[in-house]
Amino acid sequence: MADLIGSSPAPVLPEPPPSRKDSPLKDPHTTAVRARPGAVHDSTTPATTLTTTATSPSDCSGSVTVTGLRKDFGDSKAVDGISFTVPAGAFLVLLGPSGCGKTTTLRMLAGLEQPTGGQISFGDRVIARGDGTANVPAAQREAGLVFQSYALWPHKTVRDNVEWPLKVAKWAAGRRRKRVAEVLELLAISELAERYPGEISGGQQQRVAIARMIAPEPKILLFDEPLSNLDAKLRVDTRGELMRIHRATGATSVYVTHDQVEAMTMATHVALMKDGRIEQFGAPRQLLENPRTAFTSTFIGTPPANVLPCTVTGGRLMAEGPTTAARLDCGPAPAGVAEGENVQVMYRATSIMLAPTPPDAPASGQTGHRTALDALYADQVPLADRWVVGVDLPGGDRLSMILPSPVDLRPGDPVHVVFPAEPDAVFGSDGVVVGEAVGGAGR
Repeated sequence: MADLIGSSPAPVLPEPPPSRKDSPLKDPHTTAVRARPGAVHDSTTPATTLTTTATSPSDCSGSVTVTGLRKDFGDSKAVDGISFTVPAGAFLVLLGPSGCGKTTTLRMLAGLEQPTGGQISFGDRVIARGDGTANVPAAQREAGLVFQSYALWPHKTVRDNVEWPLKVAKWAAGRRRKRVAEVLELLAISELAERYPGEISGGQQQRVAIARMIAPEPKILLFDEPLSNLDAKLRVDTRGELMRIHRATGATSVYVTHDQVEAMTMATHVALMKDGRIEQFGAPRQLLENPRTAFTSTFIGTPPANVLPCTVTGGRLMAEGPTTAARLDCGPAPAGVAEGENVQVMYRATSIMLAPTPPDAPASGQTGHRTALDALYADQVPLADRWVVGVDLPGGDRLSMILPSPVDLRPGDPVHVVFPAEPDAVFGSDGVVVGEAVGGAGR
């Protein structure tokens, strides 16, 4: 397997990897998951498109369009009919938990996997079709790829690693030297030019891998969880570097991660995936403020929103509390939700609060409904100038809330979680939002 998806004008096989069992070029990655019925975007929905101002609006060759894309591994559907379009110059993040199909999607964009169905286009150029009528070789896709393992040649210096794809593309020697010097300076690793990968740190190796990727000036940059091997501080620093490189090159970037903080920080567009399908596609703020599914609401956000199961009873959204307590009244059921239907209600972490004593009991003649739940204090974590407080419900579910100051409690102390008159969103029995989600994370 080639260590670089370069921009050579003709398919040229790269130098064979070193003959060693632990070659860094070995990339055995196969993802197989089952499709989930009822996703918001699937093979029956039209392509989702967001429009932003590209770096070069007149040049759409760097745009990415995926239509009904599928990848099957036997009877399992790793990618199940996804569709989306992003303009040239965008930064698309494929986000989701392990096994959701995001890396398989990236590998099909790179040319390392052939689709089972659907179509991939870069600009107006179809590069792959599931029926086999189109399959542009990886080296001719004008796309660069950084593997999670970096995949550097251990027997080549940093300079030689970066120069190698230019040799494959048959650049003239003088032009190669100039370009290598440019990218080494851009990545601030010029002083490492004569060192070998084994003589530099993991963060420096990651920079070398990125320098090698951008050296041939590809129109598409592909990243397969490139920060997963870095420590927390270096991850934050390198995120900024990647965004700077994205702006400097003007290339369209497609970035795979399971870290929603990375996605919210870097992306112009996010495709949140689950079970091989796109759960929601949009700008980061759109997914945060207007989640279209219960899964989106619990995956996006720091901390994510709280979701409770409810049953529509007497036109009210009623959540079960402890067996000896009255049920939680979550407010009136929205239009279109049937009596007796099982739904889910969402509360943002800023919408609920703690009470040290039980709220007032229902007045005489009222039903046994209440607006608070008994819980046990679990922990608290600082978040800028606020605190994220976690509590455990009797059934084992965890709720998170954001408070302006820390609480003076010990783990296991009883507390009472107070809810607003209505939830921030209601999701139907299919997990899809009923009506419109409430915007504004600061509510």
